Amino acid sequence: MTQSTTHQRGTRGVVPVLAFAGIVVAVMQTLLVPVIKDLPTLLSTSPSNATWVMTATLLAGAVSTPIMGRLGDLYGKRRMLLASLAVMVVGSLICGFTDDLVVMIVGRALQGFAMGAIPLGIGLMRDELPREKLGSAMALMSSSIGVGGGLALPLAALTAQHADWHALFFGAAGLGVISMLLAVLFVPESKVKAQGTFDVIGALGLSAGLVLFLLPITKGSDWGWTSGMTLGLFGAAALVLVLWGVMELRLKAPLVDLRTTARPAVLFTNLASITVGVAFYAISLVLPQLLQLPTTTGYGLGQSMVVAGLCVAPLGLTMMLTAPVYARLSAKYGPKVTLILGMLIIGIGYGAGLGLMSAAWQTIIIAVVIGAGIGLAYSSLPALIIGAVPASETGAANGLNTLMRSIGTSVSSAVIGMVLANTANHVGGVAVPTMTGFRTSFLIATGAVALGLVFALFLPSARRSVKTQLRASSEEDANLRAATQALTGFHGRVLSPAGAPVARAKVTLIDRRGRQAGSALTDEGGHYSLAVPGDGSYVLAATASGHAPLASAAGHQGGAVEVDLLLPGGSEVLA
Repeated sequence: MTQSTTHQRGTRGVVPVLAFAGIVVAVMQTLLVPVIKDLPTLLSTSPSNATWVMTATLLAGAVSTPIMGRLGDLYGKRRMLLASLAVMVVGSLICGFTDDLVVMIVGRALQGFAMGAIPLGIGLMRDELPREKLGSAMALMSSSIGVGGGLALPLAALTAQHADWHALFFGAAGLGVISMLLAVLFVPESKVKAQGTFDVIGALGLSAGLVLFLLPITKGSDWGWTSGMTLGLFGAAALVLVLWGVMELRLKAPLVDLRTTARPAVLFTNLASITVGVAFYAISLVLPQLLQLPTTTGYGLGQSMVVAGLCVAPLGLTMMLTAPVYARLSAKYGPKVTLILGMLIIGIGYGAGLGLMSAAWQTIIIAVVIGAGIGLAYSSLPALIIGAVPASETGAANGLNTLMRSIGTSVSSAVIGMVLANTANHVGGVAVPTMTGFRTSFLIATGAVALGLVFALFLPSARRSVKTQLRASSEEDANLRAATQALTGFHGRVLSPAGAPVARAKVTLIDRRGRQAGSALTDEGGHYSLAVPGDGSYVLAATASGHAPLASAAGHQGGAVEVDLLLPGGSEVLA
């Protein structure tokens, strides 16, 4: 059995197991969507306080994603994947046994740590899978956040209607445990690790900056967008993040390599990710409300919570089915083209949606079209990031990209929530969203996608990216071959009679039958390295301009054998 066959067999379960972990994370995120409006009653608190149950998960996920990615690069991606899922399970159990607001917020914050599983899974796929399988695998992993969200919504609604709402948390805990067991059984630990130490100060600075930035975004509608609290937090966030960036640039092993992040391929991919996040969340906010509004409004579709979830579910299913399509398109045209195509499809979906809101079947069409576009766009993002960063930085780079998507969804939630609130009709003290608000929300999503297209056009061309990747691949392969030779063959130096290194000397390996088994030229330091076809007796012949040739017998019995060759100054042959 060959080594490649053994490797493929050993990684056969990696893709479905990691994709399942991504789906579990998405389930956790959409868990409470069916009961959001009932949370103040369920937790005996005010509506403004109840929103912290959702905000805590968002903030914890945003903070933990880049941190867990960096920890995965340093100490093992599977180890950190299991840690993320374990924290989520603990948080789910805490929520499942409480009706207290503060305890619930703590549990939901712990659940947010599961967000790190997405970039860690993408990093594991890069490290473990053969190149021909990597494209479709990363596409599925990247899309799993939408797949899980689409599938979980009707199931969560069904559970909330027919069981105690705490059952949602126990179900999430069970899925987390299953995901951990599968990861232990089928996902190997990556051998690709970064050098250096964990940047604790950088992690604290980034965490503070993100909380200060995302908090006013999520609570701005309650506090007022021009209030002192909102503006003060935005100002503090800008100050902290600038100081954090200055500090990171001075460190040898920063939490986030900002120089790598500033590369056009990484920078414009992250900016495009924000806009795709905005577009993804807009449909999740609009369609469920439209479907559940009573028909007496004149535009509501009067569907139950479960039916509304089923109508939106094709969004996630289409994203999942798009993964193999993306793999074919990306292999032929490159991830930049698939990102642009995905954004165009999203724009078409939202444009068509402006006139397709009068029947439940029309919302399904909207969900399918937009799901296909988001599936292509989301699938392209990790491929673009991975093609632009070293393998040892995959976890941190994809963690930052996932964070950009989360920022996009946060901005979408705040802006569209504000639009729907400002355009609502108040009937009996209850704010009822209007068709004007829904259509304005779709226009905002369309505008975000248009901006994302501009960012995508600034990405390096497919041909240039391919050349860069091939060059990097060639360098990696050359380094790997050199390392293998040093560990399993002959290596040493070619020296002059005075002991000085001889550069550009030719060292030839001759087997017992007198045939050439390999050759190498020495570098500026006189070093050479030769692989051997097998153990046995060999002759190392060295020649160099101005020196007599040298032949030296050497034996190889496994491992690395160091042989220094001392060239004579005259014309005699030494044996």
